[in-house]
Amino acid sequence: MSENPRNLHDFDVDVAVIGAGAAGLMTAIHAARAGHASATIQSSVHADTDSARTNTGFNQAPALRVVALDGAPRIGIKILVAGGGRCNVTHHAVREQDYAGSTPAAIRRVLTRFTVADCISFFKDLGVELKQEDTGKLFPTTDDAHTVLNALLQAARDSGVDIRWPMRVQTITPLPNGGFEVAGAWGQLRARTVALCSGGKSLPKSGSDGLGLELARSLGHTVTQHVIPSLVPLVADAHHWVRTLSGLTLEAEVRVVSGTGKHITSFTNSMLFTHFGLSGPAVLDISRHLMMERTRDPDASLQLCFLFHLKQNAKSSCSLDDADAWLLEAKAQTVLSRLREKLPERLAKTLLESAGIASDRTAKQIDRDRRRSLAQLLCGAPVEIVGDRGFTHAEVTAGGVPLVELNLSTMESRKCPGLFLAGEVLDVDGRIGGFNFQWAWASGFVAGVSMATSLIS
Repeated sequence: MSENPRNLHDFDVDVAVIGAGAAGLMTAIHAARAGHASATIQSSVHADTDSARTNTGFNQAPALRVVALDGAPRIGIKILVAGGGRCNVTHHAVREQDYAGSTPAAIRRVLTRFTVADCISFFKDLGVELKQEDTGKLFPTTDDAHTVLNALLQAARDSGVDIRWPMRVQTITPLPNGGFEVAGAWGQLRARTVALCSGGKSLPKSGSDGLGLELARSLGHTVTQHVIPSLVPLVADAHHWVRTLSGLTLEAEVRVVSGTGKHITSFTNSMLFTHFGLSGPAVLDISRHLMMERTRDPDASLQLCFLFHLKQNAKSSCSLDDADAWLLEAKAQTVLSRLREKLPERLAKTLLESAGIASDRTAKQIDRDRRRSLAQLLCGAPVEIVGDRGFTHAEVTAGGVPLVELNLSTMESRKCPGLFLAGEVLDVDGRIGGFNFQWAWASGFVAGVSMATSLIS
């Protein structure tokens, strides 16, 4: 990188990280650590920056001046509320197929730079032991999200990062000879490089209210046409029977079907009936796919399959004929008794009522049309979804700055030299289970190390 013509004394800091959430703290920590590592190895242009993965305990004067600015009244709110307050740090098996948004190949390039093994090692070095649960999710052994946040904050301080809040950044202005002016109601500072880690629009009380996307636009980036809530509960029509089952949880296949009846995607997991509609892991995972599909196909719909056990293979779905045959196999057994083999009684009775079938009838006593109506509810019950619960209840944002606008080996902007981006501000969103945190750790790691390398080399 060519030498910056502006005198270093013209800058207040070397690295300004906008946002001190998961991605922002990761970026700041690794920018500071890589700065220390590069300064002590020798002035080699091609020093192995991957050593920054495990370097800890920097208490000497920092080689780079790194500041993290956050506009929220409290740091790390998303970390603290994640996983029911336990913080689902990552998942034991992370693949690019677990994400949506930008292309799988682009997402993979970033994920492979900081793997799940790297994540476990990083937190272990911070004194945070992780445990794997049956779902594949990794949590701190303390079952307390404060363990994760406190460790990150301490690592930042030990590395010499100056964390300032609440300091909401409202403008980022490129300077004529390189560098940026970062400003807000609190004043301004000049930085040699800037990392935009401000999040998307989910959980706005945490500070990620969409301003980061506007800052990206002001610096020459585009933002996807649609920016919508992801991992968000869905709202059903006020008169749909799902609302009468509030509090009931069960395993089901939830799928998105196009207006022409084509299967788009599906998830099988626990789901929850609520007073407003549907929630639970399967529904949260499907939410962005339904709402994004509706931007292209307004007639796209949601279906619930309660007999997913009858699927012939992982790629198929339980068919109407499969469900009808399963009902007829009961012979002299009442249809209610048959349904209770797979479903909670409240749901079984509701489905029978919806199909107009008395609970004391056997399958062979029911006329074919009504039996087939019940079979349809069992293998693909349509639910009229009228919306979602919005960014306030969403765990993450779908949409953002496309990865094609970044150099993925560094996370530096192709539109604005010296600007780096990481985390939820980018067009990458993962399914439930720690995948979005892994994206934050990985993209933050790459951005932080690359920022230090660009300044010291």
